[in-house]
Amino acid sequence: MSRPFPLRLRFALLAMLLGLALSVLASLALMAAAEEYESIVSDEILRGQADDYARELSAGMPAALPQTRRLRGYRIDDPALPRAYAALPPGMNEDPADEDTHIGVFDTAVGRLVLVIDLGDIEASERRLHAWMLLVTVLGTMLSGWLGWLLAGPALKPVRALAECVEALPVQPQATALATGVSRDDLGRLARAIDGYQARLVDADAGEQAFLADASHELRTPLAVVQGALEVLQDDASASAAQQARLARIERGVGEMRRLLEAMLAAARRKPLQLEAIPVRQLLEDVADMALSDRSAGTITLDGDGTLQTDPREAVLLLAGLARGLLRQSAGGHLHLGLETGMIHMRLVAEGSPAAASTSLRADTGTGSALLDRLAARLGWKVRFDSPHRVSVDTRVEGCTP
Repeated sequence: MSRPFPLRLRFALLAMLLGLALSVLASLALMAAAEEYESIVSDEILRGQADDYARELSAGMPAALPQTRRLRGYRIDDPALPRAYAALPPGMNEDPADEDTHIGVFDTAVGRLVLVIDLGDIEASERRLHAWMLLVTVLGTMLSGWLGWLLAGPALKPVRALAECVEALPVQPQATALATGVSRDDLGRLARAIDGYQARLVDADAGEQAFLADASHELRTPLAVVQGALEVLQDDASASAAQQARLARIERGVGEMRRLLEAMLAAARRKPLQLEAIPVRQLLEDVADMALSDRSAGTITLDGDGTLQTDPREAVLLLAGLARGLLRQSAGGHLHLGLETGMIHMRLVAEGSPAAASTSLRADTGTGSALLDRLAARLGWKVRFDSPHRVSVDTRVEGCTP
């Protein structure tokens, strides 16, 4: 499917068509006027000559018909009159053999007179005029297109301004009033359509946020019930070692589900980030506590000083999710967390055989989890897996506007 012409080019083409139409009409009008002027001049000259000759003869004055290079006169009974001219009807006629020669046949008081005039130089001027009109048509068309291209720039300025306003809209749905700043024409209709679309997006987003709030409450309730029942079962002293191991797996699953729920709600949240300057040490301690909260095997050491400007709640969710992913690489592994020049590094020292869950990590950019990727994008951080056992989080990267 071919792409349509750009709007500015369409303006230029329309201007060219308008220039072509006006140039052609002007040329046709001028050439028609020239033809009519030629006919009037030749008719008046020949008719005047015939009337003068007839008046002189009627008055008994000696008179001779003109015999010059341009103008020749004959009486109908003159032997020198060409037969083709003698057969012509009264009025103005053209020589069929020579379009430059015009023949006037007039019935006067002294008989029929035939006057022949050669308009070759006038016809040559007309042909030059035709060439000039063709040139004027071509130049007028090109000039109209060029002017149309130049004038289309200012004419399309409101369209560009509207496009810039649309491009500047944030990712989150936001009500707009673009129609108030444009004219009430097709451009205003477009602006009103964008305003209406944005209003529908705002309504849809409000409904989505209401759904998320309800879903958050409804999902937390059964998780709390499961957690309470699990704690009761774990306190049962009569449970065997195998049952305790199964309960521990269920506990880890419930904890992972709770954290995924928190990550999902944080990633879908439309509220602005609550940025705070928090001590790096405190942030890393919270990450370690959450990463080991489900009794995951492994240990974590921390190394970091200074402060970090971020949303602590969502930052802990992201970093704890990455840390748990690394700890699942091996049983009893040791994870080192540290911050250096705005880069949070996680390095796993594996102890034992790799776990099956290790295949979820990847050695490139991204977290391997859609929810964690959304959290990283919301925080404006960039996550990179330098290797299956090493993760770098660049906190200096500016992400999308919260």
